[in-house]
Amino acid sequence: MKKITLIVLLFCASYLQAQEFEYTIKNISENTKLADFGVAYYGENEAVFASSRKDKSIRKRNWYYNHQPYLELFKGTIGEQGELIDVERFSETINTKYHESNVAFTKDLKTVYFSRNNYINKSITKDEEGWVLIQLYKATVGEDGEWTDITPMPFNSDNYQTGHPSLNAEEDKLYFTSDMPGTLGSTDIFVVAINEDGSYGTPQNLGPNVNTTGKEMFPFIDEHNMLYYSSDGYFEGNGGLDVYVTPIEEAGALTASKNLGYPINSAGDDFSFVKKPGENWGHFSSNREGGKGDDDIYYFEGTESVLPCEQLVAGQVREKQSGALLPGALVTLYDEEGEKLESVIADKFAAFSFKVDCETAYKVVGTKESYSEDSEVFTTTDERDLELELGLSLDSNEFVNVDGKLLIKIDPIYFDLDKSFIRPDAAIELTKVVQIMKKYPNIKIASGSHTDSRASDQYNWALSNRRAKSSVEWIISQGIDPSRITGQGYGETQLVNKCSDGVECTEAEHQLNRRTEFVILNPEAINQ
Repeated sequence: MKKITLIVLLFCASYLQAQEFEYTIKNISENTKLADFGVAYYGENEAVFASSRKDKSIRKRNWYYNHQPYLELFKGTIGEQGELIDVERFSETINTKYHESNVAFTKDLKTVYFSRNNYINKSITKDEEGWVLIQLYKATVGEDGEWTDITPMPFNSDNYQTGHPSLNAEEDKLYFTSDMPGTLGSTDIFVVAINEDGSYGTPQNLGPNVNTTGKEMFPFIDEHNMLYYSSDGYFEGNGGLDVYVTPIEEAGALTASKNLGYPINSAGDDFSFVKKPGENWGHFSSNREGGKGDDDIYYFEGTESVLPCEQLVAGQVREKQSGALLPGALVTLYDEEGEKLESVIADKFAAFSFKVDCETAYKVVGTKESYSEDSEVFTTTDERDLELELGLSLDSNEFVNVDGKLLIKIDPIYFDLDKSFIRPDAAIELTKVVQIMKKYPNIKIASGSHTDSRASDQYNWALSNRRAKSSVEWIISQGIDPSRITGQGYGETQLVNKCSDGVECTEAEHQLNRRTEFVILNPEAINQ
């Protein structure tokens, strides 16, 4: 039976199970009949949110669009079951007579990013059409504990909007909403790098696995690099804005987004989904029926893991020595108890894939007709951006790798002492070389002949070249193009044992040194 090597490369990419997740939700008591939305956690026990509520300090101005007071930022203490208590205005320096909403804090609580109308230094700026747009701003805590150094983000523009900031756990990326040039729909989710010197990179659109021709907004990136956001651009939506989730990997959003389903999503607008780090609860906002007024803040708890962890295991089947692809190989997945889970046939590119659970042990077995099999056991992790490489080793009867050279695997071709003619047993092995060269019509071969150490170096050098010439001429006589094979004699310079000049050896030991090898000069041609 042939013995080949199946090299199985398994790449475990993030995959989200398409199902409705099980939550319990509650409308919190602090909601008013006006707009309340956009929770952001402020340290361990407080939260900041936006509201149009009236209090004694708010400016008595209404927004023409909904006839409610302009949005202001408030903060409260997080109580039992997500209630917000002891609510008060967040900041007299950040709050203005125009809209403020949606904030993101650094972990040390010394820097805040927030959304505001294009208003700074008591000056309002309109776009070319006369609209006052939403812009992203940054502020830092001063010595008196109040927010100061309020500055617009460097990628802002008077003619497009930026807002809804969210920082990743490493605080080196800022996600936000914008309709800047390059937007796929009405508004898209973008990300910008935060450099070590405090400067910012060029904003990047997260692409079609997140953004649609509709509206995407209110991003939130959790500590596992899971991006939650709201969209009205997907056909499977429940109505209005729905909350979606997708993993963010080094190369961006590589997996299609999944709808979180009911009860997070409703027939209304559902947005500003956030999770408390390390917990299975959080808040979101909605204007669904049954609320207290306009937009309301809801508290949620997950009754089980919010995001079932699965990985997509994909790879290719290759012959080990040559690296040749092996389409048609059978690849079977087993669980740790040995129960067969699934079998697939490697496609024309020798590719296969399985969907597997995180933190679970599996075994993969690769086989092909006339080939021996091998298996490899592996265990997935809880990482969602993992790349796992496994190898199933089955030695080839066609090729062998020796000292970095790929050789045609044949039994040794021996010559009689002081002779260069092809013996009958050598013809059998040379026939195998011819068959392989016909099977792989693009490979080129270098034939190398060797002698034992008896006789002089000059004589052995000449004898080995005659043997190399004999082997090459025999192969050409079988119909092989002469341009595909060369021959070289090496004399006694590459002995395979101790039998050098002056060393007493048996005839059998000397015979091992009288051999011819066939080196493949272009291994990549095996796949052509």
